[in-house]
Amino acid sequence: MVNIFKKKSKVSLFNLIRKNKTIIKNDVLSGLTVALALIPESVAFAFVAGVSPILSLQTAVMIGLVAAIFTGRPGMISSSTAAISVVFASLIATYGLDYLFVAVILMGIIQIIIGVLRLGKYARIIPYPVMLGFLNGLSIVMFIAQWAQFKVDEIVIVNGVKTVQQVWLPPNDMMIMFLFVAFTMAIIHFVPKFTKAVPSSLVAIIVMTIIAVILDKSGYHLRTVQDFAGMELKGGLPQFYIPQVKISMDMLKIIFPYSLIGALVGLTEAVLTLRVIDEMTDTRGKTNKECVAQGIANTINGFFGGMGGDAMIGQSIINIKSGGRTRLSSIVAPIALLIFIMFGSSLINAIPLAALVGVMFMVVVGTFEWESLKYGKKVPKQDFVVIAVVTLVTVFIDLATAVIIGVVLSALMFAWEKGKVIYVNVENDDKGTKTYKINGSIFFASVLNFKELFDVKNDPDNIIIDFKYARVMDHSAIEAINSITQKYNDLGKEVTLIRLSQDCQVLFKNAETITTVNIDNSINSTCKYRYV
Repeated sequence: MVNIFKKKSKVSLFNLIRKNKTIIKNDVLSGLTVALALIPESVAFAFVAGVSPILSLQTAVMIGLVAAIFTGRPGMISSSTAAISVVFASLIATYGLDYLFVAVILMGIIQIIIGVLRLGKYARIIPYPVMLGFLNGLSIVMFIAQWAQFKVDEIVIVNGVKTVQQVWLPPNDMMIMFLFVAFTMAIIHFVPKFTKAVPSSLVAIIVMTIIAVILDKSGYHLRTVQDFAGMELKGGLPQFYIPQVKISMDMLKIIFPYSLIGALVGLTEAVLTLRVIDEMTDTRGKTNKECVAQGIANTINGFFGGMGGDAMIGQSIINIKSGGRTRLSSIVAPIALLIFIMFGSSLINAIPLAALVGVMFMVVVGTFEWESLKYGKKVPKQDFVVIAVVTLVTVFIDLATAVIIGVVLSALMFAWEKGKVIYVNVENDDKGTKTYKINGSIFFASVLNFKELFDVKNDPDNIIIDFKYARVMDHSAIEAINSITQKYNDLGKEVTLIRLSQDCQVLFKNAETITTVNIDNSINSTCKYRYV
């Protein structure tokens, strides 16, 4: 008997070790795949923000590593992202990198506070139409941002003063640029049909870089990452850096809006990514812990000269589909990316801008929810309105404002529709008592309809209001009920409220100092309220 148990123990231990080896292998391989996929997108996001590609890549390393260590959702990938790039682009253009680094630090602190106060759970109430509008608007913003790569700086003399302005590329160069962009997109589209072992965007970058090098030797030079940066990029370890900015109220007034918007946008994307992975793995991540993880990552990133970031939906899906399940895969990805940066920066310098624009155009195509254009009469028109409004606000104002407006608009539309669903069944008995059986929810949006249900002047002296199929939701409802009973009382009529739910009873009990509706337990064993 003892030997049998020992044998089972050995077999169990062997299976456990073998299972762990499989998990480790899958996580390492998926992490390497994600690292390769991060290179072209991280470089492309640098153009959106107007920063050096190396800065964006080092941001991806720091954000990815720190967020993976503290994450509340194992398997999720964090990096520099298009959304954060869009948020900080104007700040960078106007005030420079030091202001960016301070803004990123403040953004991280705001995210930590949101997580510590356990406010992250409220992000789960963001309606799906708001998410669709957010993604559509983000796609349009990214699409518009790419057209700057089709322009070049030109020195113009105005009134004897030299100024630099951007002009479109010459026709021939523009045509070649479009051709390279289209070829890049075609590669990204068709490569997955043959193999998914290597990220298609990476294949496109490599192919287009080889073509660009060949053309350069033939005498035609395509604009490259090095041309955009104005210098040769050299990769290395991220260095600790204290932003050279004087802390003052004026400075805080400048960066706070950007930091707040960045924090909300980053957490919105993080929660959205967390929800997607939850559904894919049939598990549940910790929202508030992830908020803190994103905040710590951005705070540390700001002190290492980073542009800020958040969770990436696309890369996280790649990681999960490649077999990544634990935080090991999320840690391997940034470490592998760092190795690529340190020993392959010369290759990054040679990447043509047209290839990066093609990559970003494919990101736009993949991010935009094309199905939302086909909804039409298939969804409630209020949801379609929310999608459209959030999309437009995202494009013309900013991402965080769009989400806030979308949530408020969705709530108001829901309240309006819910408020219309209230009606009454009326019964009269032989004793001259009239009973109103209320059906529906009584709250701020339905109180006017509720008051219109009663015929106060023509009703008999005894009125019963039955709440068995109704819910008293808020103080507006209590005030409306109190107002109706007051009107009956002014005419010398008695009103009795019956069959309120326990939570309704609590509302009346809490409001008894500001209402004239009181509990009368002498009526019968079931709790009723009578206007006294």
